[in-house]
Amino acid sequence: MAGGNNIARMSPRQRMINLMYIVLTAMLALNVSSDVLNGFNQVHEGLHRTNLNMSAKNEVQFGYLEELYKKNPVKAGIWYEKGRKLRTESEALFSTIDSLKRAIARKADGPEGDFNNIINLDDLEAASVTMLNPASNKGKMLRSRVESFRDHVASLISDSAKREAVRSILSTDVKNKPGTIGATSWEEKMFDNMPAVAAVTLLTKLQNDIRQAESEALSNLITNIDIGDVRVNELNAYVIPNSNMVMRGGRYTANIVLAAIDTTQRPDVYVNGSKLANDRGLLELTAGAVGNHEYSGYIEVARGDGSLDRRPFSSSYTVIEPMATISPTMMNVLYAGIDNPISISVPGVAMNAVQASMSNGSLTRTGDHWTARPGKVGSEAVISVTAQIDGRPQSVGSMTFRVRKLPDPTPFIPIKDAQGNTVHYKGSPKKISKAALMAAEQLGAALDDDLLDVSYSVVSFATIFFDSMGNAIPEVSNGAAFSPRQKEQFRRLKPGKFFLISDVKAKGPDGITRDIPPMQVALN
Repeated sequence: MAGGNNIARMSPRQRMINLMYIVLTAMLALNVSSDVLNGFNQVHEGLHRTNLNMSAKNEVQFGYLEELYKKNPVKAGIWYEKGRKLRTESEALFSTIDSLKRAIARKADGPEGDFNNIINLDDLEAASVTMLNPASNKGKMLRSRVESFRDHVASLISDSAKREAVRSILSTDVKNKPGTIGATSWEEKMFDNMPAVAAVTLLTKLQNDIRQAESEALSNLITNIDIGDVRVNELNAYVIPNSNMVMRGGRYTANIVLAAIDTTQRPDVYVNGSKLANDRGLLELTAGAVGNHEYSGYIEVARGDGSLDRRPFSSSYTVIEPMATISPTMMNVLYAGIDNPISISVPGVAMNAVQASMSNGSLTRTGDHWTARPGKVGSEAVISVTAQIDGRPQSVGSMTFRVRKLPDPTPFIPIKDAQGNTVHYKGSPKKISKAALMAAEQLGAALDDDLLDVSYSVVSFATIFFDSMGNAIPEVSNGAAFSPRQKEQFRRLKPGKFFLISDVKAKGPDGITRDIPPMQVALN
């Protein structure tokens, strides 16, 4: 918008447009400011929830420290006193910050102001007047309290990295912005010309930092008590077997240990009156007779005064016969001419340690899956399984199967349903439309009885139509496709009529060509 004498030369309409532009720009600026202030409100709510969670966590930690003190006042006393003092200082500083947030809210909104729901979010005087007033110096007082609390917490943390992290989050150091003349204090940076909602949010963030620092210090105090010593008031012997089930010929392995054992002083382990030859408590027995086997013993460990502490133990293991699980996954018998999926496993033995072979056919393996392809129909096929047990092969079982010829398939006409999917029409009593019949190209045959899903190739077939006098009109097709003469007969069929498909010959994957039952095709 031009200034000076140019304004006088503007028409009233142009002046109004320019004035509206200025008002609109101001309104946009106000909207951005409102969004930012509302963002501070959301951040404050999130920090408040985090503070509640951190306070609950610190309460649990201090409660655990207090419990350890009650169990062992001598050992935990010094750390409990430090934790109690830390809690007192933390609560006092947290409460002080709450009172400062309350004062800022009341300065901005009046005596009923609530820092969790500030109305005048953009009040730029409330924080400055409350925290930077030279008469009260509340900002300077807060900085001093934070620095004192920071140094106290840092003195309670032994880990240097965590100690420096606490010093960093509670730091009151201020770096001047470029172009700033003179030093800027921490409280001036925090509260000078700061909207009320932003100042309250920063104070809530400070409370969050205080809770974080308190949590680190409490964790360190608990660690210093040496919790491990508290947990070894009771010693027990434990038998830890690799497995309680052992195959005959295999080895039973178990670790016999004393809880919270001192690695500088290994205990002596006695089993059935004999001392173990190793100092690791490793028991190894050769599994002999099938059945349950029990053993017992004791562990001896030296006490601090030189006396021996004896802890008894007992356990047992079961020896079972080696076994294999062999089952056909697709059927209860093996069918010649096709791949029969077989599941083979040995309980307790890794799959890569299992081997198998088959008589009257071949047995192949792909990963953990097996495929049996039997040979002669009418003969038996035996699958035998061996497994590597303790480094040597051992026979673990076998199963005998009868080899049968594949069953005869069923003829069908592949047609499209209402959704465009190919379905098998297997004849009456179901009926099909003439359009579906005309669209069909060939005859199919398959074995799909929910146990087997095997496709066959149609070698030849015949269709038999009937004229108005009842005379049969046969048409033969060499192959699976409908011949032109058969298609012409389809075209002549009237609704409600039927015809027969007979003399169907189909060849299966076993190479056998067989005659299969006829089917009747009925039109709607």
